[in-house]
Amino acid sequence: MTQLNSHFYVAIMAGGIGSRFWPHSRTDNPKQFLDILNTGKTLLQWTYERFLQFIPKENIYVVTHVQYTGKVHEQLPELPEENIVNEPSRKNTAPCIAYISHKIHKQDPLANIICAPADHLIMDGPAFTNACLNALLFVQKHSALLTLGIKPTRPDTGYGYIQFEPQQVADNVYQVKTFTEKPNLELAKTFLQSGDFLWNAGIFVWNVNTILSALKQHLPEMNELFEQINDTLNTSQEKDAIEKVYPQCTNISIDYGIMEKANNVYVIPSNFGWSDLGTWASAYENLEKDYLGNAVQGKNVMVIDATKCMVKVPNDKLVLLQGLDEFIVIDTPDVLLVCKKENEQQIKEYVAEIKRNKGEKFL
Repeated sequence: MTQLNSHFYVAIMAGGIGSRFWPHSRTDNPKQFLDILNTGKTLLQWTYERFLQFIPKENIYVVTHVQYTGKVHEQLPELPEENIVNEPSRKNTAPCIAYISHKIHKQDPLANIICAPADHLIMDGPAFTNACLNALLFVQKHSALLTLGIKPTRPDTGYGYIQFEPQQVADNVYQVKTFTEKPNLELAKTFLQSGDFLWNAGIFVWNVNTILSALKQHLPEMNELFEQINDTLNTSQEKDAIEKVYPQCTNISIDYGIMEKANNVYVIPSNFGWSDLGTWASAYENLEKDYLGNAVQGKNVMVIDATKCMVKVPNDKLVLLQGLDEFIVIDTPDVLLVCKKENEQQIKEYVAEIKRNKGEKFL
């Protein structure tokens, strides 16, 4: 087997609005299209390049909201235009995965697919490639819904957890016992101590026939919508057909819709320097700090008696920070956010509050 197997595919999910990274991430320019960590490349570009190491370019798809088609094309100019798949509305991960699975199946009934978010950070590329290839080879031979689990390093309450059976069924592949949504701190500590829980990275791997039969079993109404328009997929009629059926799909995640119900779910415990870069604190963890523990992005920031802050301000703006401890300070041309790091999980709620009080203007 060569690494670039023609039956290996990836669907990069890039349609979210990244509201917990507000105000840097906005509805018209969300975090997957931003260079959050000042690396010179956006999160989407890093994700694409990571998969290019072991997936043929023509088998890489980006599924995104129709609003972002131009951005994807601009950031990945070498990606064939037909590989940018447009969702007419935001409906969470299950409809997104159902759509791309039916589309790829029509083209290649032997396809094995990785479905991965566009906005995660992965520090160890070779370890990630190995985990993905191991997963693809396993699902090629077994009727398995497989996910990559991350060995937890701290009792984090911001991630979902996967509990797995102690006996491996293949090389580093284990059957999943339970999925647990974001736990409280006490529970997260218990999970960490037990040693049989992993973080749910939201990276899924399966054979196309396995996911289609799971959709048929667990989300039959949604699956039926895509079966009705199967003849139009990969033709000029696809756009009109999708615009009719997509709004009828239930807004549900693949985790709730399938993974928590199915009995053929497996996990590969992995360690490839992963962060979902879900919040400003996760960006803080991955940025260089000064001697007081501040992660500062901005050329004219002066810090006096401030510690462990996450600061991102325009280069041409002078900002003097005094007396703040563990704060997030994000300045953009029209919005200034000053928020305690411990309350960062609430940023999503603050954004909803702004929408109610101020409309869409600042989102």
